[in-house]
Amino acid sequence: MSSAHRILHGEFGRVALLDMDESLVPHAHSECHVLLKVYGEDTYFSVRDHRLPLTDRTAVLINAWEPHFYDHQSGAADTLILALYIEPSWLAALQRGLALSGRPDFFSSPCIELTPHMRHHADLLIDAMFSFGLVPQNTLEELLFNLLIGITEKHSELRHLARLRVGVASDFYDGRIRQASQFILDHPQGELDMEGIARQCGLSRAHFFTLFKQNTGMTPQMFANIGKMQMAFRCLSDNRSGTLGNLSESLGFSEQGHFTRFFRRHIGASPSQYRKVIDNYHSKSMSDRGM
Repeated sequence: MSSAHRILHGEFGRVALLDMDESLVPHAHSECHVLLKVYGEDTYFSVRDHRLPLTDRTAVLINAWEPHFYDHQSGAADTLILALYIEPSWLAALQRGLALSGRPDFFSSPCIELTPHMRHHADLLIDAMFSFGLVPQNTLEELLFNLLIGITEKHSELRHLARLRVGVASDFYDGRIRQASQFILDHPQGELDMEGIARQCGLSRAHFFTLFKQNTGMTPQMFANIGKMQMAFRCLSDNRSGTLGNLSESLGFSEQGHFTRFFRRHIGASPSQYRKVIDNYHSKSMSDRGM
């Protein structure tokens, strides 16, 4: 059974050590997503309809809002993975142009060969994750930023997008889909009336679903799952005393077991196990930290 060894949560997003031995459903995140192997058997992730190797010498780069999944091979040994889910707003506070990391066309390639310099920075971050106690915030953020800068300088469309003076992620979509997607993210509780949302966009249900998939690469329901997972992450991190039953109910699940399966199939750990291993950083502003 897959499990989370440690999760750090803060303004930077999430950094997780995940022991993966079961598949994940197709899903996406609002953050840019980097996967690195820590130890164990080489494995694969699927992004953009391509099966990509995750080894000691490669990393898998997944854009914000980009569907992907993990298809664990029967009989394969476990793989411990360092998973970064990095908030574009955090990167933008350190370097303004990195607000573009929230676009679904930011990374130029979904699988890269790690240079010795990148692998070194990744190993420093992994060592910090294994350290006893809470990693000093400035140390963690410096390690994160150094690793990400090394990757984005060689393997992103940052300079090209900046020259085009494109907007952030929300500008990527048709205006009607932008309106619908924001509504979906803002309403993670319960089942959404997709036909009503289509009508508000001036579209038939069939045309809405087609246009949504063309713009986002996702069905509206997969997009709605992002909102549910975002709310779940916030509640599990910020409200340790809340019950999983209440969280399950607030997200519209009829039974807690349904929510547990939904959560595990998206992240690889149960909600209760995820909450046990979270370390929270409640930080000051970036400028106050002098980064």
